[in-house]
Amino acid sequence: MPGKRGRRGSPGRRSHTARAELSFSVSHMERLLREGHYAQRLSSSAPVYLVAIIQYLAARVLELARHEAQNSSRRHLTPEPVDVAARSNALLSDLFRTIAPSPRWPWPSPSCPTTPGFPAPGGRGRQAPGPLTDRPHSPGGPGLPAALGTVTASQ
Repeated sequence: MPGKRGRRGSPGRRSHTARAELSFSVSHMERLLREGHYAQRLSSSAPVYLVAIIQYLAARVLELARHEAQNSSRRHLTPEPVDVAARSNALLSDLFRTIAPSPRWPWPSPSCPTTPGFPAPGGRGRQAPGPLTDRPHSPGGPGLPAALGTVTASQ
């Protein structure tokens, strides 16, 4: 039939993420931006741009963490080399310094060996995490943001 094309020839529907060739979800970011009421209006390119930035930062942090884990002869990527990599890079440490740690899940400090979830010195296995209020915050360090984080104004 003229005018009708098979499945292979038609482009079909593609998501915003596929069109932008990104790995992180653009529609999820758009929903978060709309629910957060950050502005009255939102352009269609704003969530795409923000997702591209977040994807680049995640790739950069993971690349630095991979090198950090290899340098310390570790076979698994854990939060410790990610934290060390983010703190050792001047630009990333300045960026993450403005992120407020989430009270639900503070970022573990590699300098504190008794942080819940990390093995104690000389011990084996993982410690059971205590109540959420007993978890120590790493001073001046980055925190895991809740739903892409709460950013405080830098002073």
